[in-house]
Amino acid sequence: MRAQNTELPFFDERAATKTDVPLTVANAETKSLRKMAVKAKKQKPYNVLFLLVDDLRPALGVYGDAVAKSPQIDRFAQQAYVFERAYSNQAVCVASRYNLLLGSRSTSTGLYDFGRAFRDFYPEATTMPEHFKKNGYYTAAIGKVFHIGHNTYNDERSWTDAHAYDLVVEYADKSKKGETREEALFANIPWSEANKLRKGAPWECLDVPDETYADGRVAQLAATRLAYLKEQDKPFFLAVGFARPHLPFSVPKKYWDRYRVNDLPMPAIQTNPAASPSYANKRDGEIVQYLGIPSSEESDPFPDSLTRKLIHGYYAGVSYVDEQIGKVLQQLHATGLDENTIVVLWGDHGYLLGEMGMWTKHVNHELANRIPLLIRHPTLKGQVKTKALIETVDIYPTLAELCGIDVESTQQPLDGKSFMPLLMNETTETKDYVYHCFPRDGKLGRAIRNDRYRLIAWQSFGGAGTPTYELYDYKNGLVEKKNTWRADHPAFLKLKKALELEPRPAPFRPESVKREVKFEEKTK
Repeated sequence: MRAQNTELPFFDERAATKTDVPLTVANAETKSLRKMAVKAKKQKPYNVLFLLVDDLRPALGVYGDAVAKSPQIDRFAQQAYVFERAYSNQAVCVASRYNLLLGSRSTSTGLYDFGRAFRDFYPEATTMPEHFKKNGYYTAAIGKVFHIGHNTYNDERSWTDAHAYDLVVEYADKSKKGETREEALFANIPWSEANKLRKGAPWECLDVPDETYADGRVAQLAATRLAYLKEQDKPFFLAVGFARPHLPFSVPKKYWDRYRVNDLPMPAIQTNPAASPSYANKRDGEIVQYLGIPSSEESDPFPDSLTRKLIHGYYAGVSYVDEQIGKVLQQLHATGLDENTIVVLWGDHGYLLGEMGMWTKHVNHELANRIPLLIRHPTLKGQVKTKALIETVDIYPTLAELCGIDVESTQQPLDGKSFMPLLMNETTETKDYVYHCFPRDGKLGRAIRNDRYRLIAWQSFGGAGTPTYELYDYKNGLVEKKNTWRADHPAFLKLKKALELEPRPAPFRPESVKREVKFEEKTK
């Protein structure tokens, strides 16, 4: 029996006004955040626990996803700010993490792709954790924080202690010897050598302990580090990065077993939006780098059985990472550190699960860019939901202000705007729109999303030629059906004016010099 089709597997924009908890009914303590931030300079500083999740769209119960089994995050959200309209600045791992850690949009730095070391272009940049470090904080990273792989590396200057990295791509079944293509790329083996290797499986479902895979080990190490930090007399900024639900969906069997296959949401629309330019859409790419996934020439869309299996694997990954995050939060509470720690849970970008026939990310569409963002402040009692528009780059200045740390001038451009006034209950809005981009086929698509519409302008990086536009209306759902652009459309005229006020995009930075990795040694 075919599962019921749905275009809205999470947060329903049409029902938002009925389900949101108005910011104005937040507890009275929320109103004192300004005073708390000022006092932070005179009293014991707040700690920061920053939880980063790879490829997590808002497929969580707290965001209205009736299918997702995410009890740990949902419980955490009961005492947190829940941002229902938070967005990435670029829907790809490396750029979105630069956006977060530098507070800079890709269009400001020119860091759109893998293989660009930001310190080659901004040698004196001050990252978010480095900013805390300069202000007396112990800073540390466990798991995936900066993107590592594809000729991209960690930034040692950001951390007090050495980065405790773990794997993104891994398999518990060791019957097949040697690295797969994706394992090699994440180990910074050159593309030319990695492309010679076999593809790995897109999923794995084995009856193994949580610690068999990286996220279980990362949670375990984070818990140990929190116990250590409890005994230290120094504020900390601890970043803990999780890999799932990134491909491959290598997840212990018990998390697959949480879902009834026929209850999983299947995409109702598996074709490109009508009247959209071909280069704005996606086929193949990341998903076909795994064994048994057909190219679009072979099958477009995928067979229902494969679509359902991939969706099953994604949700299993959500439940697995939810459990690991719960372990970290439980340890934070057990140590008593939660009484003085700001906790942030952030997804680096959205994700497509077959909607419009597209998979993973790398486009400007809604589901690839909308992210989960939850922030727990020690003074908050209860849940506060808000539809205020937030960009990833806004997090850097906000966290600094919450901790009473002035944001000094930095070598890299700081594009973020603190949403401290929102958290103080002084306003219900932060900005009129969010801004993001994605380069495809030699063009750059710059996008503006307001409360109802998204305008995307496609043009060459040099700005030559007349832009091609897309305009999408989300009044009736989050999946793009038709490009409704016309030159006299009122929404187009309004958003075009706003887009023209944004700075011209920076050119694509050249690739950094590759670090030496001996392929023969790595694959022995």
